[in-house]
Amino acid sequence: MGKYEKEAKEILDLIGGKNNLISATHCVTRLRLVLKDESLVKKVELENNSLVKGCFSTSGQFQIIIGNQVKDLYKDFVIAAGISEATKEETKVAANEKMGRLQKIVGGFAEIFTPLLPVIIAGGLILGFRNIIGDLAIFGDGSQTLTSLNPKLAELHSFLWILGEAIFHFLPVGVTWSTVKKYGGTEILGIVLGITLVSPQLMNAYGYATAQATGTIPFWDFGFITIEKVGYQAQVIPAMLAGVFMAKMELFLRKYLSEILKMILLPFLVLFTTVVVSYLVIGPVSRELGNYIAAIFNILLTGPFRVFGSILFGMLYAPLVITGVHHTFLAVDLQLIAQGGTMIWPMIALSNIAQGSAAVTIMFLNRKDEKLKSLSLSSAISAWLGVTEPAMFGVNLRFMYPFYGALIGSALAAIYSTLTGVLANSIGIGGLPAFLAIQPKFWINYIIAMSIAFVIPIIATYLLSKGRFAKK
Repeated sequence: MGKYEKEAKEILDLIGGKNNLISATHCVTRLRLVLKDESLVKKVELENNSLVKGCFSTSGQFQIIIGNQVKDLYKDFVIAAGISEATKEETKVAANEKMGRLQKIVGGFAEIFTPLLPVIIAGGLILGFRNIIGDLAIFGDGSQTLTSLNPKLAELHSFLWILGEAIFHFLPVGVTWSTVKKYGGTEILGIVLGITLVSPQLMNAYGYATAQATGTIPFWDFGFITIEKVGYQAQVIPAMLAGVFMAKMELFLRKYLSEILKMILLPFLVLFTTVVVSYLVIGPVSRELGNYIAAIFNILLTGPFRVFGSILFGMLYAPLVITGVHHTFLAVDLQLIAQGGTMIWPMIALSNIAQGSAAVTIMFLNRKDEKLKSLSLSSAISAWLGVTEPAMFGVNLRFMYPFYGALIGSALAAIYSTLTGVLANSIGIGGLPAFLAIQPKFWINYIIAMSIAFVIPIIATYLLSKGRFAKK
């Protein structure tokens, strides 16, 4: 046994013992467990463990927030439980058996986008830096950009677009790969499928509306049928649906083809059929679906109902994080960005900030509790940098009133952000650094919105701590 033998045994006992444990794995900061009966978990005692920063249940898994020590704790935990170390895929399979249909759909979104988050975050930072040097016209005589003043920065601005374009314009390649992988298809076929959706031979998706209006959409004419030469750059819904179709078709054919045909004929049939169906049906239908989804959010967050819409979003986003449904907004964000900018991502970042401010208020309200002080501060910093789970599950939901305080601050900040028309050019940068993703002309308004999200939760949490909402 290792240095966390005592804590591992205590955690095992508090989750119901060995007989209640189906599978266990870990991520960067959390133990991920699949339990037979989560009602046997003694959550209050569990959260008092010296290593535990919080716990919650999602997507069929009971997750315990540990921190950087999780890898060492996990080794002692599996020894104490008398089980073998499980891979994340094995734990997902076990968790899926405990999930309902809606949970599986939401979990599917998470599994598709989670592997893509590192490059999306990197892309957001790259585009944010390009905003600063190429779009912020406040230098020189007060109306110039840094690139106009310095030719070398103009070269850097151009060079960085290589990375930005690869990440966002060609994102369908990553989406099809991740989707095909998630549904059990051949990953390299998913990559090739994604490339066919953004091929240079196709007209850029950004020019589709103009070409449609002028009747100049290019096409292939096969005599009996024509296929439009239109790409799907930066669009995720066509890529996801095409990836699902490909994976399902491959799995179906595998049941009926011999081993020789699987090697020779299967890849061709799957790839050719999926590309044709994508160009003819999936692409056009999902493009319109994406436009309708974007239109709904535009009406809700920019039209006459925008105050109601922003309150609704500001109040509901954090609760949606608890359920995992928040992953579905990534597809909507990317659809809106393709149409000029998203008003959703700025509000997501404001929600992150609000959760952090509510958590740090608990630190000041519990100055004599050293463990809670340390947990609250570290969780708040994490939320301010865009990762809210430690603050939400480790602090705010534990006491509830700081969670309510965060929702109030998030809603008010969302109202201001929406009324001033704030839009983001990219996603992935959460919390305080999110202003880098905001279109430069909205920076001042967004900094004001961030200030609201920072200050109001502190005030609201303090006031709620004195009232009947306080859960001691």
